[in-house]
Amino acid sequence: MAGARRKARTLALQVLYEIDTVGHEVEGVVTRLLAGGGLSEENAAFTRELVSGVIQNKEKIDRNIQSFAPAWPIEQIPVVDRNILRLAIFEILLDNKAPVKVAINEAVEMAKTFGSDNSPKFINGVLGSVSAGASR
Repeated sequence: MAGARRKARTLALQVLYEIDTVGHEVEGVVTRLLAGGGLSEENAAFTRELVSGVIQNKEKIDRNIQSFAPAWPIEQIPVVDRNILRLAIFEILLDNKAPVKVAINEAVEMAKTFGSDNSPKFINGVLGSVSAGASR
């Protein structure tokens, strides 16, 4: 189950990355990536939920990134890191379906796989601050 959820999150990250870099239409990207993703209906729905939640709340999420990583203007955060943060912040602050530790751990794992050498530490630091701020 956890592996399938991680795969669903990874597909959501791929969708967000493509939309952020190339500006393709959301539904077309989601449909294309899910077609080759081999996910169950439940996990495909989870991917769609994550993508639409991030898209619908992008400004609010980006404001959180700015307040918890003030030294980094949003545009200067590497695209992969920016979208991993968006996904995790959506899960932590808005979705509330996954435990905070799970959302942070999944984000750090994605950062290890897709980000730079510094990504996991950066992602973990920002999300640690976000979750501490959220629990106040």
